[in-house]
Amino acid sequence: MEPLANIKVIEMGQLIAGPFAAKTLADFGADVIKIEPPGVGDALRKWRLLKDGTSVWWQVQSRNKRSLSLDLKQLEAQEIVRMLVKDADVLIENFRPGTLEAWGLDPKDLLELNPRLIILRISGYGQTGPYKDKPGFGVVAEAMGGLRHLTAEPGRVPVRVGVSIGDTLASLHGVIGILLALQERHQSGKGQVIDVALYEAVFNCMESLLPEYSAFGEVRQAAGSALPGIAPSNAYLCADGGYVLIAGNGDSIFKRLMTSIGRSDLAIDPQLANNDGRVERVEELDSVIGQWAKTMSTDQALEILDAASVPAGRIYTVADIANDPHFRARENIQSITMKDGSSLDVPGVLPKLSRTPGSIKTLAPDVGQDTDAVLREIGLNQIQIQALKQRGVAFTN
Repeated sequence: MEPLANIKVIEMGQLIAGPFAAKTLADFGADVIKIEPPGVGDALRKWRLLKDGTSVWWQVQSRNKRSLSLDLKQLEAQEIVRMLVKDADVLIENFRPGTLEAWGLDPKDLLELNPRLIILRISGYGQTGPYKDKPGFGVVAEAMGGLRHLTAEPGRVPVRVGVSIGDTLASLHGVIGILLALQERHQSGKGQVIDVALYEAVFNCMESLLPEYSAFGEVRQAAGSALPGIAPSNAYLCADGGYVLIAGNGDSIFKRLMTSIGRSDLAIDPQLANNDGRVERVEELDSVIGQWAKTMSTDQALEILDAASVPAGRIYTVADIANDPHFRARENIQSITMKDGSSLDVPGVLPKLSRTPGSIKTLAPDVGQDTDAVLREIGLNQIQIQALKQRGVAFTN
């Protein structure tokens, strides 16, 4: 019995933020009905690298879901959503604010139909505020939330994180909100609306950025591979051209690090016993560690640091990930069998629960693959379903 086995979710999202949240719920047993537009369906189906015309990313983002294809601009399709909502637990959407309302699906009205409904709304700037009607994508939210300013080498153009981290952070905040609302519903019997903004999710992860500005007027600047105010913590070039990442910022860890690289004098230096003293001498420490690293291959450096129990690692490519025994042992990588019989590696299910773990149960669906089945579940017969298809309201693949 998976933890969300009795939870019914209606997903009206597209691309990343809403669908990632629904995918996480589906991995743990929720029945997720994904509503897709006719034709190509969710645009993610055509994003990045395609296999037989469909993105392999699709097999991650929409696994364990069912696909219902509707033209939501039509009144009959909107009525089908209302019928679905009547016995649903969660509705997820990540359209621009006002889209649901324009379709006659105002959350206030949906909550009247089903007072127990939990509605997750993910948007660029939230459902309120002066920016609410602006289009918002993850890359913009990452900049507004404070992350983009920090992701650069000093004096160089800030770069984006190589994945849509703003969308994913918003998704995870949305999942937290859903689980909190489900828990609260046990007491009140009532649903509610969860309002998640992409930029807020990023901002929520910005650690000490704001209080440092408030207390000291400090505007943290980009610091490349270092972590300002915490020392030593950096990436160091090795003799073979690779980099070793070393987090030697714990007090006892620092002593082991200095001893392991032959600088016992620094290990016992009283000025370096705590982080504040090390920060004052961070350039010296980075220079010392950097000079040592240049005499070692990446493997040699890691062997020495591992022996001293100093947190360290190399920079992984996806090839490193795919061939790392730890990823395999923890089932972070799972192989699924595609419809054509080929095998595809995909990320495993997280987080790990000891007694009721999630699982990959079904492949991502074709557009409208489950239209007939879902419509029958809400009481329509085959004649009615066929009529909806003929009128261009509902679609199958």
